[in-house]
Amino acid sequence: MHKIIPSFLLIIFMGCSLKNDPNLQYFNATNKLLNYQGRFEVLKDSSVALISSAASVDFLVESDSIHIYVQSDNNSHNYISIVINDENLGRFKVNSKNISKISLQLKSQGENHINIFKATEAGSGAIIFKGIDSQKLLQPTILKKATIEFIGDSITCGAASDTTFVACNEGEYLDFHNAYIAYGPTIARNLHVNFILSSVSGIGIYRNWNDEHLLEPIMPEVYENLYLNTDTSKKYKSSIAPDIVSICLGTNDFSMGDGFKKREPFQKEKFTSNYINFVNTVYNNYPQAKLVLLNSPIIGDKQNAILNSCLEEVVQYYSKKQKTILVFKFDKVYNNGCSYHPSISDHQKMAKSLTPFFKELLKK
Repeated sequence: MHKIIPSFLLIIFMGCSLKNDPNLQYFNATNKLLNYQGRFEVLKDSSVALISSAASVDFLVESDSIHIYVQSDNNSHNYISIVINDENLGRFKVNSKNISKISLQLKSQGENHINIFKATEAGSGAIIFKGIDSQKLLQPTILKKATIEFIGDSITCGAASDTTFVACNEGEYLDFHNAYIAYGPTIARNLHVNFILSSVSGIGIYRNWNDEHLLEPIMPEVYENLYLNTDTSKKYKSSIAPDIVSICLGTNDFSMGDGFKKREPFQKEKFTSNYINFVNTVYNNYPQAKLVLLNSPIIGDKQNAILNSCLEEVVQYYSKKQKTILVFKFDKVYNNGCSYHPSISDHQKMAKSLTPFFKELLKK
């Protein structure tokens, strides 16, 4: 899954300028034949910022080769995943100082469907998509599909899961991100539906992994902001209302932090109250959406029992308002990745257990 597929020839040039191949035509990021999903922003220079985990651009080309132009909007580097005709080529490192040119020799000169996904989360900086070189850019066939939004923390981001390039405890935090293989996008591919990830590492409902909501924002404070931070000048509103919204939060509220900062006992009433208010925010944005609440796939039985009781209180509160909310409870712990996070294999197992649940919900 994480090695380059042999049928494609890949060359990456760092520090390039946008010089067109004489046999190819340049198409910038705002071309109407390019399709975007997830949280993204069209920038003043006609490039597009892919912001959230697994935010993507896809397009259909008739060409035997293409060049992709991308840059990382942070001070180091970033990662994208590239998928061609449903074949995952894995993650590719993107430069921050200069534009990266990724050249692909395609299987044939016929139609080829290209997907580019941001592998990291919003806090790692945006992927700036500049455009592509191709012989032809075709009108894609847009099929009407259901959409699932997955709200969560580092687990939903696919953080600490992929050690393809760097071993655990080495490199930077973003080096282990692979949002494309996380449980949410995997479920969506299993069900042939669209997806959006709104997820932030370390975040919680009323407090965060190592912060008692003193210095860092919590999910209810960032969810409606485009960049999933405290910048309220740019709001987020999906162009397509999700049919299902899945929320997997609570792991960080239960965390004991780094063991150095003072950590207060878990406040069940505060957690439940904040969760109820956050669900109300989701309903205000998407009143027709079906909601699913997930417990934590990585915390122990005693903590998950408390979390489950909190989620049931949320369900009961909204049942009185004639709103049906479902709860999915993981019956196993998936923590074989870095820092006790789910590994790539864990995400596949989580998706396998969740897919039938979401399949039935889509039928209702």
